[in-house]
Amino acid sequence: MHWRKFDGQRIDLPIKEAVEQAIIREKNAGHRLKVCIGSDSQVRGSAIEFATVIVFLREKKGGFMFIHQERTERELSIRERMITEVAKSVEVAYALCDLLDKYGVDLEVHADINTDPHFQSNVALKEAMGYILGMGFAFKAKPDAFASSSCADKVV
Repeated sequence: MHWRKFDGQRIDLPIKEAVEQAIIREKNAGHRLKVCIGSDSQVRGSAIEFATVIVFLREKKGGFMFIHQERTERELSIRERMITEVAKSVEVAYALCDLLDKYGVDLEVHADINTDPHFQSNVALKEAMGYILGMGFAFKAKPDAFASSSCADKVV
Protein backbone atom coordinates (compact mmCIF):
# COMPACT_ATOMS: atom_id res chain seq x y z
CA MET A 1 0.00 0.00 0.00
CA HIS A 2 1.35 3.40 -0.96
CA TRP A 3 0.43 6.33 1.25
CA ARG A 4 1.00 10.05 0.80
CA LYS A 5 0.40 13.30 2.61
CA PHE A 6 -2.17 15.85 1.44
CA ASP A 7 0.57 17.91 -0.22
CA GLY A 8 1.47 14.89 -2.36
CA GLN A 9 4.63 13.94 -0.46
CA ARG A 10 5.02 10.17 -0.55
CA ILE A 11 5.24 8.30 2.76
CA ASP A 12 8.08 5.81 2.34
CA LEU A 13 7.79 4.19 5.77
CA PRO A 14 5.33 1.40 6.49
CA ILE A 15 2.10 3.18 7.45
CA LYS A 16 2.18 1.93 11.04
CA GLU A 17 5.64 3.48 11.55
CA ALA A 18 4.58 6.74 9.89
CA VAL A 19 1.52 6.94 12.15
CA GLU A 20 3.61 6.23 15.24
CA GLN A 21 6.10 8.97 14.30
CA ALA A 22 3.22 11.41 13.73
CA ILE A 23 1.68 10.56 17.11
CA ILE A 24 4.99 10.98 18.93
CA ARG A 25 5.69 14.28 17.15
CA GLU A 26 2.23 15.65 17.93
CA LYS A 27 2.25 14.49 21.56
CA ASN A 28 5.70 16.03 22.06
CA ALA A 29 4.28 19.29 20.68
CA GLY A 30 1.61 19.12 23.39
CA HIS A 31 -1.33 18.21 21.14
CA ARG A 32 -4.17 15.91 22.17
CA LEU A 33 -5.04 13.72 19.17
CA LYS A 34 -7.98 11.80 17.79
CA VAL A 35 -7.73 9.65 14.65
CA CYS A 36 -10.62 9.22 12.24
CA ILE A 37 -10.40 6.74 9.37
CA GLY A 38 -12.70 6.83 6.38
CA SER A 39 -12.98 5.84 2.73
CA ASP A 40 -14.88 7.09 -0.29
CA SER A 41 -15.19 5.97 -3.89
CA GLN A 42 -16.18 7.33 -7.28
CA VAL A 43 -17.23 5.46 -10.39
CA ARG A 44 -15.27 6.73 -13.39
CA GLY A 45 -16.28 4.96 -16.57
CA SER A 46 -15.64 1.24 -16.10
CA ALA A 47 -13.39 1.80 -13.07
CA ILE A 48 -14.00 2.57 -9.42
CA GLU A 49 -11.49 4.76 -7.61
CA PHE A 50 -11.16 4.44 -3.84
CA ALA A 51 -9.49 6.76 -1.35
CA THR A 52 -8.84 5.89 2.29
CA VAL A 53 -7.68 8.55 4.73
CA ILE A 54 -6.23 8.59 8.21
CA VAL A 55 -7.20 11.97 9.67
CA PHE A 56 -5.26 13.20 12.70
CA LEU A 57 -7.26 15.80 14.61
CA ARG A 58 -5.39 18.04 17.04
CA GLU A 59 -7.80 19.21 19.73
CA LYS A 60 -8.57 22.87 18.88
CA LYS A 61 -5.50 23.02 16.58
CA GLY A 62 -6.60 21.68 13.15
CA GLY A 63 -5.35 18.46 11.70
CA PHE A 64 -3.67 16.60 8.84
CA MET A 65 -4.16 13.37 6.96
CA PHE A 66 -2.46 10.48 5.24
CA ILE A 67 -4.03 9.26 1.98
CA HIS A 68 -4.12 5.96 0.10
CA GLN A 69 -5.70 5.69 -3.34
CA GLU A 70 -6.45 2.66 -5.48
CA ARG A 71 -8.47 1.75 -8.53
CA THR A 72 -10.36 -1.36 -9.56
CA GLU A 73 -11.97 -2.33 -12.85
CA ARG A 74 -14.66 -4.45 -11.15
CA GLU A 75 -18.31 -3.55 -11.39
CA LEU A 76 -19.96 -3.27 -7.97
CA SER A 77 -23.50 -2.56 -6.85
CA ILE A 78 -23.99 0.45 -4.59
CA ARG A 79 -24.26 -1.87 -1.55
CA GLU A 80 -21.04 -3.72 -2.50
CA ARG A 81 -19.22 -0.44 -3.07
CA MET A 82 -20.31 0.97 0.33
CA ILE A 83 -19.29 -2.21 2.15
CA THR A 84 -15.95 -2.25 0.26
CA GLU A 85 -15.32 1.32 1.45
CA VAL A 86 -16.08 0.27 5.02
CA ALA A 87 -13.86 -2.81 4.71
CA LYS A 88 -10.95 -0.66 3.56
CA SER A 89 -11.41 1.65 6.55
CA VAL A 90 -11.76 -1.25 9.00
CA GLU A 91 -8.61 -2.90 7.60
CA VAL A 92 -6.58 0.25 8.31
CA ALA A 93 -8.21 0.78 11.71
CA TYR A 94 -7.47 -2.82 12.70
CA ALA A 95 -3.82 -2.46 11.65
CA LEU A 96 -3.45 0.70 13.78
CA CYS A 97 -5.69 0.04 16.80
CA ASP A 98 -3.01 -1.45 19.08
CA LEU A 99 -0.69 1.46 18.29
CA LEU A 100 -3.43 4.02 18.99
CA ASP A 101 -4.27 2.23 22.26
CA LYS A 102 -0.59 2.31 23.24
CA TYR A 103 -0.53 6.12 22.94
CA GLY A 104 -4.06 6.73 24.25
CA VAL A 105 -5.38 8.10 20.95
CA ASP A 106 -9.14 7.81 20.35
CA LEU A 107 -10.24 6.21 17.08
CA GLU A 108 -13.39 6.57 14.99
CA VAL A 109 -14.26 4.79 11.76
CA HIS A 110 -16.36 6.93 9.41
CA ALA A 111 -18.68 5.51 6.75
CA ASP A 112 -19.76 7.55 3.73
CA ILE A 113 -23.29 6.22 4.15
CA ASN A 114 -26.33 8.40 4.55
CA THR A 115 -28.65 7.82 7.50
CA ASP A 116 -31.54 9.20 5.41
CA PRO A 117 -33.34 6.28 3.70
CA HIS A 118 -34.02 8.46 0.64
CA PHE A 119 -30.36 8.16 -0.39
CA GLN A 120 -28.98 5.14 -2.28
CA SER A 121 -26.07 4.58 0.11
CA ASN A 122 -28.54 3.90 2.95
CA VAL A 123 -28.99 0.31 1.67
CA ALA A 124 -25.70 -0.59 3.38
CA LEU A 125 -26.15 1.35 6.65
CA LYS A 126 -27.10 -1.55 8.94
CA GLU A 127 -24.40 -3.85 7.55
CA ALA A 128 -21.72 -1.16 7.78
CA MET A 129 -22.70 -0.19 11.31
CA GLY A 130 -22.73 -3.83 12.40
CA TYR A 131 -19.34 -4.47 10.78
CA ILE A 132 -17.64 -1.45 12.36
CA LEU A 133 -19.24 -1.81 15.81
CA GLY A 134 -18.68 -5.58 15.71
CA MET A 135 -14.95 -4.93 15.28
CA GLY A 136 -15.08 -2.79 18.42
CA PHE A 137 -14.63 0.62 16.77
CA ALA A 138 -16.59 3.84 17.27
CA PHE A 139 -18.83 4.42 14.24
CA LYS A 140 -19.94 7.62 12.49
CA ALA A 141 -22.19 7.95 9.43
CA LYS A 142 -23.25 11.00 7.44
CA PRO A 143 -23.58 13.83 8.33
CA ASP A 144 -20.98 13.23 11.08
CA ALA A 145 -18.58 11.11 9.00
CA PHE A 146 -16.29 13.91 7.80
CA ALA A 147 -13.24 11.64 7.29
CA SER A 148 -15.06 9.81 4.50
CA SER A 149 -17.60 12.34 3.24
CA SER A 150 -15.29 15.39 3.28
CA CYS A 151 -11.64 14.34 3.50
CA ALA A 152 -11.60 11.14 1.38
CA ASP A 153 -14.19 12.67 -0.93
CA LYS A 154 -11.79 15.51 -1.80
CA VAL A 155 -8.98 13.19 -2.92
CA VAL A 156 -10.83 10.40 -4.72
